[in-house]
Amino acid sequence: MSTPEWLARAAQRSQAEPGMMGHVFEQYRQLEGHSEEALARELGCSQDVLHWMALCRRPEESRFEEQATAIATRFSVELLPLVQVIRRVEVMGAIAQRARDVPEGERPAMRVAARDDSEDEETGS
Repeated sequence: MSTPEWLARAAQRSQAEPGMMGHVFEQYRQLEGHSEEALARELGCSQDVLHWMALCRRPEESRFEEQATAIATRFSVELLPLVQVIRRVEVMGAIAQRARDVPEGERPAMRVAARDDSEDEETGS
C-alpha cells in the first residue's frame, strides 16, 4: 500500500490540535530538540507510521492504558517509548501551566539542571 499524498499535510495540521497525537509529537520534538526523523527512530517506526499515529486522538487519562496500547499495537511500535513521549509532554505541560497560574511576584526561583545526552568529550566515554 502506498502512502497517500495528503498524509504529511494532515499530520502537520494535527500538530495544532491539543487532542491529537500530532500535537504530542510536536511538543515532544520541541522539548527534546529532535527532528521528525529522530522521533521516528526513537519510537522504532518510519516517518510514514509517525504521520499515521499523528492522526490518532491523544489517549484519555481515564482510558490511557487501553488507548495507548491500541495505538502501539495498531502501528507495531513498542508501548514503553510511546508512553514515555506522551507522559513527558504531559509532565512538562503541567509544570508550565502551574508556573502560569502563580502570580509573577509570588513565583519561587526555579533552578534547572542541564542534561547532556552526548558522550563526555574529555573522558571519551
